Amino acid sequence: MKVGFIGIGLMGQHMVKHIINAGHDLFVYDINKEAANEIVAMGAIFAENPAQVARSTEVVFTSLPRPQDVEEVTLGEGGLLSGASQNTTHFDLSTTDPDTIRNVASLYEQKGATILDAPVSGGTVGSEKGTLCIMVGGDQTKYEKYKPILDVMGSEIMYCGEMGSGAVCKIANNLIGMTLGVVLSEALSMGVKAGVDPMILYEAISASTGNTAHMKSYPDTLFKGNFEPGFKLDLGAKDVGLATDLGRKLKVPMKVSNLIQQTYINAQNKGLGQESTLAIAKLQEEISGVEIRNKDKAN
Repeated sequence: MKVGFIGIGLMGQHMVKHIINAGHDLFVYDINKEAANEIVAMGAIFAENPAQVARSTEVVFTSLPRPQDVEEVTLGEGGLLSGASQNTTHFDLSTTDPDTIRNVASLYEQKGATILDAPVSGGTVGSEKGTLCIMVGGDQTKYEKYKPILDVMGSEIMYCGEMGSGAVCKIANNLIGMTLGVVLSEALSMGVKAGVDPMILYEAISASTGNTAHMKSYPDTLFKGNFEPGFKLDLGAKDVGLATDLGRKLKVPMKVSNLIQQTYINAQNKGLGQESTLAIAKLQEEISGVEIRNKDKAN
């Protein structure tokens, strides 16, 4: 099958390899052409713009940082919509708000084309291993037709309902994840300052009711002072903002979530935006006067 992919970033660079290794003809585009060098060497064709990707394929995937980028790639000059036909199907793997994806969908419908929201969860590790969770909203017939391609990128593929449903599920998930990052940093800094080693805290919590998948990476990341981005704090802050914006539109009180959003904004103001979302712990470390590190890593 002829497949298009736009956005060869931290996540996309792994997803495209799964697609081409599955035997599909792949057409790719990224604003940074060098990001596609490896996949082009594997046999992918680099397109001159998103419109050419749409003209050359029947199904296109986008993996982009922000809703604004999705709009630009789809609706801008040389965008996907300008090259799409009534046979084009587009899966947006980005974390995009429901209003944006529904607006894009209405414009696609005028041309007879289809877009589905299909945000992913699992980070760069899940992307590399092909174990992502992919949450899809939109035309169920198109979902079922192209699910075999989704299956090469993820191990948990689910149909969530009408257009925008996948986006809502992903925004809710990421709000919980970003909130846990703040709460865990508070709990762990308290424990460390009380004299308990982070790994002992980790093992105790992992065997108890506080256990959460969110902290599974901590022994190799936070506890070692490793804040290299898999998922950047700037993107986490964006996702919390999408959640609180949606809450305001729906008149849903979100007192705790608004406090979490302010915490992430504070972290961005501290210059932590390009680091991993785990860097949210640095704020707590600074104000508590303790680092959450293994003893051999502590100052």
